Amino acid sequence: MIALHNVEKFYPLGATKQYVLRQITLDIREGEFVTIMGPSGAGKSTLMGILGMLDGAWSGEYYFVDNPVHELKTKYRNELHKQYIGFVFQQYHLLDNLTVYENLDIPLSYRNVRRSERQAIVADTLDKFQIVGKKDLYPTQLSGGQQQLVAVARAMVASPKLILADEPCGALHSSQGTMIMDLLKDLNDDGTTIIQVTHNEDYAKYGNRIIQLHDGWLVAG
Repeated sequence: MIALHNVEKFYPLGATKQYVLRQITLDIREGEFVTIMGPSGAGKSTLMGILGMLDGAWSGEYYFVDNPVHELKTKYRNELHKQYIGFVFQQYHLLDNLTVYENLDIPLSYRNVRRSERQAIVADTLDKFQIVGKKDLYPTQLSGGQQQLVAVARAMVASPKLILADEPCGALHSSQGTMIMDLLKDLNDDGTTIIQVTHNEDYAKYGNRIIQLHDGWLVAG
């Protein structure tokens, strides 16, 4: 599903370059559940942004479902993202001017799902995440944990082929975190490819492979 060859990312620093990722070569098969770990500043979120096609300023080669992402214009990268990927951001990235219900409806509208079918899918997702009572609220009316639940629900709602989850349980208490990880595992058992970033050893064990980053280098996995 994913093949990275010698991917690098840097920021200009005066006359020099500050590298965030160095020579990343990595293959991820369809149906895997991969965990990315490493200390703060290791490049984990940067790598997730590249995998999610949200960042185009890097060098190297990236093939996604046989598409050469490194050769695609932004418009086509965005289309691939919308069609195949659900992304859980560390900072939620919910749309503040839309209700919880409307935030969940957006990914389905990108995939041209009929309105009646969208209503049924959103209703089922609200129930699954135990947030039915929050459907008419706006993100600013929710706690951090509730926003995180909505963000994870939004990533899953359209049954994407790939879910990228950057600290998906970071703002949740342990029982909510276990619920989210169990949902991710169920999706993976049904064939969805999962890539998560976590510092939590217990959550890392849900995956079938752990990738370790350190100072931008791939050191294990």
